[in-house]
Amino acid sequence: MLASMINRWPALAMIALAVASSAAPAGAASAAAPSAIPAPTVAELPEILVAISAAARAPGARAVLVNVWATWCDPCRQEMPDVIRFYRDHRDDGLRLILVSADDEEDRAEVARVLTGAGLPADTLSFIKRGDDMKFINGLDRHWSGALPASFLFDGRGRRRHTWAGPVTTHSLALATGSLLAAPVTAETKRKRRRP
Repeated sequence: MLASMINRWPALAMIALAVASSAAPAGAASAAAPSAIPAPTVAELPEILVAISAAARAPGARAVLVNVWATWCDPCRQEMPDVIRFYRDHRDDGLRLILVSADDEEDRAEVARVLTGAGLPADTLSFIKRGDDMKFINGLDRHWSGALPASFLFDGRGRRRHTWAGPVTTHSLALATGSLLAAPVTAETKRKRRRP
């Protein structure tokens, strides 16, 4: 058990570093030259949950949208431009986006190609899920059937607030994120975020 945890530390450190670097103010990112989209990271559920938690606790974060999709899923590819557009429109408000592909590891190049074609911002974390499907499904939401696409909204404390089984619309995203993104960040809310 300890050996497997030690083996995961480099991956967890890289995820935390990616989240920290993606938490830079959007104005700073847009002022810089556009950068290439990094290839998706192959990860198991614990690493993905760490990334969700780190993204939720990153400076300025108020909500984290996790979208689970696959290159072979037509509804996933159809909703992707709307999800990315919604993220671009609301990242300055504290929205963070994490994309998790259900594709096989061997399809990493195709996943990267689809994400690049969809205009994925370079500050977005993207993963290819590895490991047991049922553990992954139950780890995100035990009521989720595993059908794709699926989206999960977490608040600034990392608590799941909403689940969409099937394609998500910008209207439903706006309704679900409205109160989270509108909430002011105060010293008190920052203190509450640090509590387990």
